[in-house]
Amino acid sequence: MKKFMLGLGADVLGSVLLAVGIYCFSEKINIAPGGASGVAIMIKYLTGTPVGLMTLLINIPLLLLAVKFMGRRFTLRTLRTLALNSLILDLGVTPFFPQYAGDRLLGSVFAGVFMGAGLGIIFLSGSTTAGTDIISFIIEKKRPHIQVGKALLLIDGAVLASSAVIFRNAESVMLGAVALFCQTRVIDGLVYGGDRGRLLLVVSERSEAIARRVITEMDRSATFLLGQGAFSHRETKVLMCVIQNREYKAMRDIVAAEDPAAFVTVAEASKVMGEGFRQILD
Repeated sequence: MKKFMLGLGADVLGSVLLAVGIYCFSEKINIAPGGASGVAIMIKYLTGTPVGLMTLLINIPLLLLAVKFMGRRFTLRTLRTLALNSLILDLGVTPFFPQYAGDRLLGSVFAGVFMGAGLGIIFLSGSTTAGTDIISFIIEKKRPHIQVGKALLLIDGAVLASSAVIFRNAESVMLGAVALFCQTRVIDGLVYGGDRGRLLLVVSERSEAIARRVITEMDRSATFLLGQGAFSHRETKVLMCVIQNREYKAMRDIVAAEDPAAFVTVAEASKVMGEGFRQILD
């Protein structure tokens, strides 16, 4: 019951924020930032059909596919989120909230921020709003050789391009792209922001000395990977260490002090779980 109530609360809060982004900003300034909601905004512009209802109707065929490819439990969870989303948008936000009628660029930024915040909360609860999420899963399952990111980018690009024709305004495409960019950045910040870090691979003859200083000065641990130089064929220990972003300078200074000739690879870790970071079961 506790898990159900938490999920329901996340759906409601996320749906409110998403509805504000769609009704108060996207609709008024005529932008369609991709996905099913973008299509629904354009259809409302042409026919007057409420965006929430149209979003639900657009997703019905996708939900039927989800039953087959993703299972009944996932589909029912998504249907609950989608239904709440549509009801809150058409009956809770549209009749009572004002619409922003100022600068279109500023409106597109806030549209992306509110929509991204709403979607991020929904994703954190383990649900989705159907649409491109289902499409991406089906593409990945049926055509694993196709890069899902590029396929979804084409879909959102087609929606954005269509908005120029529907709204008869080329600026709608650029503003929609701004909103979509803001939306994805906010989603990434909410879903991965608290768990980001840096992954460092250090190839050095003094890797053990570097590891000792990392342990004593940074209160971090590290892992040795056995490696072999492709040219020299000499065996070496590659130091692997995951740190928080704010610890990067301290780590760089240690490596530079111990071995200025070290070879260092730094990669962004979008999610880190375990000791020293968020626990896996949290």
